Amino acid sequence: MSFEKATAVDSRQHPYTAEIAEGWDIVGNANGGYLLAIGARAMAKAAARPYPISVTAHYLAPGRPGPVTIDPQIIKAGKRLTTVRATLQSPDKPLIELLGSFADLASFTGPARVDANPPDLPPPDQCVRSVPNPELGFPPAMMGRVDLRLHPDDANFLKGKPSGDPLIRGWLRLPDNEPIDPFGLLLATDCFPPTIFNANLPVAWTPTVELTAHIRAVPEPGWLRCRFSTRFISGGMMEEDGEVWDSSGRLVAQSRQLALTPQA
Repeated sequence: MSFEKATAVDSRQHPYTAEIAEGWDIVGNANGGYLLAIGARAMAKAAARPYPISVTAHYLAPGRPGPVTIDPQIIKAGKRLTTVRATLQSPDKPLIELLGSFADLASFTGPARVDANPPDLPPPDQCVRSVPNPELGFPPAMMGRVDLRLHPDDANFLKGKPSGDPLIRGWLRLPDNEPIDPFGLLLATDCFPPTIFNANLPVAWTPTVELTAHIRAVPEPGWLRCRFSTRFISGGMMEEDGEVWDSSGRLVAQSRQLALTPQA
C-alpha cells in the first residue's frame, strides 16, 4: 500500500474518517509522523488549502491499526493562511491533538538567506539501509514502508557501538518511486532512529510528547537528505531538531520534537 493510500482521509461526512494501516508501526504503535500526516490531510481538506505550513501535534496515546476519526475545526480563515484545530481519535480514546496552518506553498515568495547546507552524505548505496527485524522488533516494521539509508558514521549503534554524538543523518525516499509531497515530509520528520541511540546513555525508547513540523517547499523528486541532532538531554526529556533537504539542495522541512527519556 502506498503512503498516499495509507494516509487517505474520507471527508464526506463530519467527523472525517481514516484507517491506521498495518506496518507503519514501531513495536505495534503507529509512527508519530505517520499519524501526523493523517491528521494533516484531514485538516487540509477542511481548510480547502492544499498543504500544511506548520503543524504541531501533542501525543496523548499510542495508535494501533484500525479506524480513526478526525474532527477538524476552522479557527481562522485568512487571505493566505487557514488555521485549523483537530483531534485524531480511535473508537475509544483521543490519540493526538493538532493545531496547524495551511496554505498554497506556491504563494509564498520573498528574500532568501539560508545559513546552513544539506548534510554531507555518502551516496545512498554506500550508506546503511535500515530494514525491519521482526524477531527483535528493531529496526521497526515501518522500515519496510520506506527506503531509509543511514550515514555509516551514525549507524554503528545498530552493532551496539554508539558514536557518542546524538546525531543521525541519512537518505530517505518512498518505495516504488512514489513522490514525497508535503504530507510525506511530515513523515520524514519522525521516521529516523532517535538521536539518543548515539548518545551512549541508558535509554532504550523515547516516546514523543510534542512534535512541530514546518514545511518550507514542495520537494523536487528524488532522495531527501535528512539531519537530526540533539543538544539537551536533561530532566527526563530531550529535544530533537530536524532538517530535511530535497534533491535540488533546498531546505523543504524543519522539525522540533520533545520526547521523554525513561531509563532502559
